[in-house]
Amino acid sequence: MAGKASIVFAHGLWADGSCFSKLIPALQAEGHEVYSSQHGLDSLEGDVACVTRAIEHVPGPVVLVGHSYGGTLITKAGVHDRVGALVYIAALAPDEDETSQGQQEKFAPMPVFGQLDIADGRIWLRESGLGDFCGDLPADEQKLVLATGAVPVVDLFSQQVPGNAWRTTPSWYIVANQDRTVNPDLERAAAERMGAKTFDIDSSHVPMLSHPDFVLDVIRDAAKSLES
Repeated sequence: MAGKASIVFAHGLWADGSCFSKLIPALQAEGHEVYSSQHGLDSLEGDVACVTRAIEHVPGPVVLVGHSYGGTLITKAGVHDRVGALVYIAALAPDEDETSQGQQEKFAPMPVFGQLDIADGRIWLRESGLGDFCGDLPADEQKLVLATGAVPVVDLFSQQVPGNAWRTTPSWYIVANQDRTVNPDLERAAAERMGAKTFDIDSSHVPMLSHPDFVLDVIRDAAKSLES
């Protein structure tokens, strides 16, 4: 549909692109072209390249939406000239001289990090960590998140590539007040630093699953800013 912005989603750790499944049908029904990047969490460079391919696959202008580590990805990939708005969902947003790990280390560690296993060079979320990750979802939905989890290489958060889109691109930020995965204080500080239009919700780390209508309204607001 002419005049409609495209929406590209970027997932984080332990929740793959299907974590946006409650948002995509509504946005498609409203006439948006939508694509959810499915990146492998093998390297930051590779994940940014995957998001960039998604940007180039859809017509512009593009709203980039990143959850958790996906915020790092939209910060890097969002320098693409067809990206007009950034939406961060309980997300990291490192500056040019920071890594994802460095940004997190400025704030108190969160409970989920005591619920991880390292095996085969990857960091796995234990079932016992679901309460810290997505505890406001019904039990069956929590199990689905675990079964479709995206599992990162051990050093992913220490990797760096250039780029900081939020310095020049209008941004929206959803703060999850009950987050036990990314520190809500980090989220608030990130939103303030980037000058984002900020929205708070009493949610776990996955508001797009526990409060999809709230998240949809924020994405719609960002999209409207790009539409003629």
